Amino acid sequence: MKFFLRIFLFLALSLSALHADEFRDISSVSLKKDEVKKILVKYGSVSKLFKFRWTLYKNDGLIIHRSYDRVVAQNILYLRYKNESFRVVLKPKGADYYKVPYLLVQFKKFDFEKNEAIFELLLSDKSMSVNLKHLNNN
Repeated sequence: MKFFLRIFLFLALSLSALHADEFRDISSVSLKKDEVKKILVKYGSVSKLFKFRWTLYKNDGLIIHRSYDRVVAQNILYLRYKNESFRVVLKPKGADYYKVPYLLVQFKKFDFEKNEAIFELLLSDKSMSVNLKHLNNN
């Protein structure tokens, strides 16, 4: 019985590792309050601008304002909770419904000395169809 349990656990963990997202591009960004991070997203002949900034850090929650493809949103991210990140779908779903490229923005740390929030940007793009260009912050 223990033998079958070990085989089952091994197979379950192996399959979950195969289906885990592999991120093609990982970068770190630190932003001061109201400093805007701009990223140009290109795929095919389409260019779109992704922007985000933070406005308030209170009670361990960081308020984020973001916009991409005429969609404006606001998130509250926490370091110690499940909602430490948000996901931005970069292309319309179309034929690749289950493999749509996306950008994951994770809140990693808040530096109280510099009054900066540190983020990690992770690009998931299995089809290698999206290019990101980090623009100067303004």
